Amino acid sequence: MDILSIILIGVGLAMDCFAVSTTKGISAGAKGLNPLAWVLLMALLFGLFQGGMPLIGFFAGRLFADFFSRFAPWIALVLLGIIGGKMLFEKPDEDDASHASDHLFTFPNLIVLAVATSIDALATGVIFIPCPERIWIGVSLIAVISFCFSIVGYWMGRACGKKMHFNVERLGGIILILIGLKIWIEGLFF
Repeated sequence: MDILSIILIGVGLAMDCFAVSTTKGISAGAKGLNPLAWVLLMALLFGLFQGGMPLIGFFAGRLFADFFSRFAPWIALVLLGIIGGKMLFEKPDEDDASHASDHLFTFPNLIVLAVATSIDALATGVIFIPCPERIWIGVSLIAVISFCFSIVGYWMGRACGKKMHFNVERLGGIILILIGLKIWIEGLFF
């Protein structure tokens, strides 16, 4: 797996962080809050969980390495396709979004959001099994990308307010599906 693929996977996974951070930015802007320390903590937690989950998935998947190495392209296609499809076709629940934006920045709330946004990343760890030398660069890039997207999402939400209607989850879903197809094609033909 090349670095560009890892970066694109990181971008796809970071879309959840971006969406949640944007919501937090909208909420903070509406309440007149400027919680810089909380924003940095949120971005740090999102990055750590996004990077940590693939690592857990990688080590759990290595227990079944022989199976995964033979079927890794198919597994990557299916997993990234399911995750991407979920992001692409899942209808956002406006009640959940408005309820989430009403929460103040609290550590327990940020931990729950970090876990919720990173669950999808757990499954991506198995795509590193055929190339274990890339796992540390992979989780590092995913963590840094998620951190950056969280910061940018917060400030965009704060600046743009409730005028943003672009669904970043769908963009992330498309990216993950395309990466799954790329890994599958490379596994079959190269």
